[in-house]
Amino acid sequence: MAHDTCTGEAAGRGAARRRRWPLAVGAALGGCALFATSTAPAAAHGAGTGHDTHYVSLGDSYASGPVIPRQVDAACARSDHNYPSLVAAERHMTAFKDVSCGGATTDNMWKAQGTNAPQLDAVRRDTALVTVQIGGNDLGFGSIIATCARLSSQDPTGDPCRRSYASSGVDRLTLAIAQTAPKVDRVLRAVHARAPHARVLVVGYPDLLPDDGSGCYPSVPFASKDFPYLRDTEKRLNLMLRLVAEWNRAEYVDTYGPTRGHDMCKAPADRWIEPLQPASPAAPAHPNAQGEEAMARAVLERLGEGRGRH
Repeated sequence: MAHDTCTGEAAGRGAARRRRWPLAVGAALGGCALFATSTAPAAAHGAGTGHDTHYVSLGDSYASGPVIPRQVDAACARSDHNYPSLVAAERHMTAFKDVSCGGATTDNMWKAQGTNAPQLDAVRRDTALVTVQIGGNDLGFGSIIATCARLSSQDPTGDPCRRSYASSGVDRLTLAIAQTAPKVDRVLRAVHARAPHARVLVVGYPDLLPDDGSGCYPSVPFASKDFPYLRDTEKRLNLMLRLVAEWNRAEYVDTYGPTRGHDMCKAPADRWIEPLQPASPAAPAHPNAQGEEAMARAVLERLGEGRGRH
């Protein structure tokens, strides 16, 4: 991953004056500062979970579980065996509202997405648990995959995708992660405002590509040296989500670690993320049923640990 200097310095200085993000965030993203317009961290929140707890799931297709049986909302590609449903069942939560929707961005927390109302509308004052998995579509997961697959034929043993995204001298994916941070921050603040006693969990993204940087062309049609570049990009996205969660006194759920070794390059029997031509019911480059189960276990483990550790 390139370590480039971010552009927009004047705007950045103004935003930085309005709010100082932890220095570790900028360092982790190659010196790109993460900016937001709010002025102070949220207060600590917390509520227990259990029977009849009002639980709301917010998020994109990694939460909704497209193609995984049984699909209960075709418009949002939502499965009743996605990780929010599995968590609700395991915790015996009868007051459960899943509004996660395939293709959702942070904007869809406030804006309707087809027949799916603004996702934040589901959060009530008595909501006790909220899981949030968002940011991948703000970064442009789908277009990144398409771009890298298209460019791979130009230099299959090189890194044409990385070079393309860094052609201006700034790694555009690193910059996009930085620009997504204040959007996620705004979502978490809105959740806290609507449900001041809720326990809020930010769920990271699972391991999509081999953690050792190896490739698996043509099953996943990326150039060999773009595999580590894209792996590092996802890790930076997850790091941003963790740091923004901590800044907002929310809890981060690591799903990358628990799914390591089950990425889309593995054999069908071992993978929990399907490649671009899935062999199990799942959307391309998305978790299959086992992947959703793994994310559910990570969320349940975090819930069982209690509050206070991020």
